[in-house]
Amino acid sequence: MTATPVNIIAAYAQVDQDDSVKLHRQIAHYQSTIESIKHLEINPIQLTIEPLSVDWHSEQKENHFRSGCAPIIALKRAQELIAQGHDAIVISGDEPLKSGYQREERHHLMAVYADDYSIAQLYNDLADEFIKYNKISDEEFLELADALFTNHSRSHEIAIQQQRAHFASPGPKWFNHVTKLFRGVDCANPLIDFSGRLLLCSDSLAERLNLDKEKLVKVAGVGLGLLNIDEVQQLPRIARYEHLTEAYKSACKEADVALNSLITADKVLMEIYTCYPVVPLAFLISSGLVASMDEVPAFLSKHLMTITGGMNLARAPWNNPALNGLIEMYQQLTTNSTHQYGLVHGNGGIGYRQGIAILEAKHASL
Repeated sequence: MTATPVNIIAAYAQVDQDDSVKLHRQIAHYQSTIESIKHLEINPIQLTIEPLSVDWHSEQKENHFRSGCAPIIALKRAQELIAQGHDAIVISGDEPLKSGYQREERHHLMAVYADDYSIAQLYNDLADEFIKYNKISDEEFLELADALFTNHSRSHEIAIQQQRAHFASPGPKWFNHVTKLFRGVDCANPLIDFSGRLLLCSDSLAERLNLDKEKLVKVAGVGLGLLNIDEVQQLPRIARYEHLTEAYKSACKEADVALNSLITADKVLMEIYTCYPVVPLAFLISSGLVASMDEVPAFLSKHLMTITGGMNLARAPWNNPALNGLIEMYQQLTTNSTHQYGLVHGNGGIGYRQGIAILEAKHASL
């Protein structure tokens, strides 16, 4: 069943103290569009991605979202609200992760599992289960992790050349192992201040605003795969990533597009969630883009998994990486892009929530 049309019409993301001309233009476009909407006596509904300061285990308020999959879940909620007759939605995320917390406070708030069980160790154990399930060795996994980092580095270099990157490549110490299966460069680097906005509207409002089609991106499909529990005993189930397959198929069905063939033909920009190598590897196998782990190196040599360098190199503002991905994808699809489609992946907790968003550019050159 085709979803009610939803359009992204403005967006911006500020990272750290970015004060660039490009950012000011994006903010100005966003604010002027908001003012035009309010002039029509329409107040956009606010969907909030919660910051680290909100207790991970607290009850979640209506239209508030938590976890790395939260922005994709919020995007699905925006579809529902517009289907109900609302015309404008803002998805917002504000995370002063670097400057808003003392070091000890930040570490305490990030310890969302047992105090003696770090997220890095959880992902290491998840990778162990993934290795067993996919019948590969630790050595093969480490080789794949290195191939992924090379892939992310290629994306990051492009972002640097295009003046889209905010950070330099990591120094030598980051290549040391932090667990049996992960080096520092393989893990998300969260230390970043982030503020992002994504403005969405209905087709009817887009027409009333007489918006430039060059600035319109359609939310073509959103798919979710949600497990009930994000706990250690669920690692073997999470490692099968059947719920990621479900999310991917749902998004492709809603978008009514054969995405795999388009990705193979390099006609899709991707921003895959790269917090640890097991996640993008799971995406490749769960989507059917590769039939086995043996095919991963060849795929990675031909296709870029991110447009930013991923959470390792572009860094990761707690619950907001997928929001940053959606915003960056919007900017790329509306700025001299030859691509019609963009894919953004969200991963919640240690993997119990999976989300896929497929975006489609509307500009005239396509």
